[in-house]
Amino acid sequence: MLMNTKLRKPFFVGSIVILVLSMTLAFQVKNDKLFALAKNIDIFATLIRELDSYYVDEIDPDQLVSVGINAMLEELDPYTEYIPEEESDDFRMLTTGEYGGIGALIGNRGGGNMILMPYTGFPAQSTGLKIADMILKIDSVDVSSKPTSQVSELLKGPANTPVKVVVKRDQDTLEFSLIRKKISLKNVPYYGKLNEQTGYIKLGDFTTNASAEVRNALVDLKSQGISRLILDVRDNPGGLLNEAVEIVNLFIPKGKEVVKTIGKLQNVNFTYKTTKTPVDKDIPLVVLINERSASAAEIVAGALQDYDRAVLLGRRSFGKGLVQTTIPLTYNAQAKITTAKYYIPSGRCIQAIDYAQSRENGSLTTVPDSLRKEFRTANGRVVLDGAGIEPDEPVEEVRYAPISYTLVAGNHIFDFATQYFYSHPSISNPSEFQISDQDYEDFKKFLDGKDYDYTTYTEKSLQDLEDYLKKEEYFQEIEGQLDAIKNKVNHSKENDLNTHKSEIRKILREEIVSRYYFQEGMIAASLEGDPAISLAKSYFDSPGKITSVLTASRK
Repeated sequence: MLMNTKLRKPFFVGSIVILVLSMTLAFQVKNDKLFALAKNIDIFATLIRELDSYYVDEIDPDQLVSVGINAMLEELDPYTEYIPEEESDDFRMLTTGEYGGIGALIGNRGGGNMILMPYTGFPAQSTGLKIADMILKIDSVDVSSKPTSQVSELLKGPANTPVKVVVKRDQDTLEFSLIRKKISLKNVPYYGKLNEQTGYIKLGDFTTNASAEVRNALVDLKSQGISRLILDVRDNPGGLLNEAVEIVNLFIPKGKEVVKTIGKLQNVNFTYKTTKTPVDKDIPLVVLINERSASAAEIVAGALQDYDRAVLLGRRSFGKGLVQTTIPLTYNAQAKITTAKYYIPSGRCIQAIDYAQSRENGSLTTVPDSLRKEFRTANGRVVLDGAGIEPDEPVEEVRYAPISYTLVAGNHIFDFATQYFYSHPSISNPSEFQISDQDYEDFKKFLDGKDYDYTTYTEKSLQDLEDYLKKEEYFQEIEGQLDAIKNKVNHSKENDLNTHKSEIRKILREEIVSRYYFQEGMIAASLEGDPAISLAKSYFDSPGKITSVLTASRK
């Protein structure tokens, strides 16, 4: 179509005017924003100087500024963080899984700090430190009354430097000479065969080399003859995005989109695709998730669900669809800033909380079910955005009785396992070891005279009922009946060690196994009786069940 020449010149001039006005307005808006930033930074700096000069007590500028920065960032989201120089080592450990030390988890038990878990293959374990060793001295420093954080710092140090640790074990005082090493925490703390056909991989984190560890575990399991696999990302808080992409690539073909990141700046917008030939694109696969599976764990589970590559079992995941970028600041400080949201192959974002909305009234705003949008997997199954990854079949969370929580919280399980270890030089392997009836009777005797009082769910309900009755002035009418019920409950409570024997034995078994086989053995022992594992096996054992779920036209 030809343009009318009489209109062309005025139209052209008008367009130029509009363009100039738009550029001027944009420039003005940008200048206003820059001025506002500069003004407020100047006000902040001036305030700190005046406080330092005039405030009645001495102030610590570093602490005051850190508090101010952190309070400011709390207005945004929980993942945007300020990392001062002195915390850079801890941050590096979180992102890389590496630090210099002896390779042991420590914590406070029984009024002092003790070894809670020596990691296999690192100095603490190879030198002979054991779970429940009470730390008395580090080099020449008495640490018997120091907080855990200080004890941890004393144990850390550059690789290849010596450290002496004095511990109390049972009735003995022992000294160990260790050489610190570069500690790389495992992303895959355990993998193995559940039976001749079924492999299991526990993926606990997404630090550097996570994908390589999963690949090595998968290749090893396949060499042992497995023909189906369970990938467990329950309780996995996430981590490095590229590691998640590489793990998805183990199971889907080259060239497939895994995740997109979309933010305000063009340089954070990126589409991540698989770049390698998969290790196995056909092996029947089940992924286990729960409410503590977040971020990179959700990318792995969500992408495999979107491609109908795996059946997901468990509970709805956490719902973290935000991407963080680490930005260097002056004086070796850093900022971890939320720069984008990620979108998995179906097009959905699984972010569950709208932090922009929550800033207005101070409360967290979740995406209501009525506003969640429908998306479709490769086979046309309906999936929803805005609330994490939902499993293809839910698994109810295991709820333990109050007595079990109390026995764990009071360290009675921990202490009995330690006593058992001192009197039993060895046990059978984690999958075979069981708590015998005699072991359990010994545990009950061990509890004699120990305080493990607790409130049952029934007692709590009765107390609530009593409070309501007193408010309604009905209490006197049924006080006698209420007392009779309480007496019956108390009588039943005395039998709780027998009533809940099965679950207490399970907890005891896992704790005792950890003394001999450490973290790997504890995980292996925990799989027995795990309802999610049992459900996964039922999928494998029912021909066509996985295919039926993954090819359904509606979720």
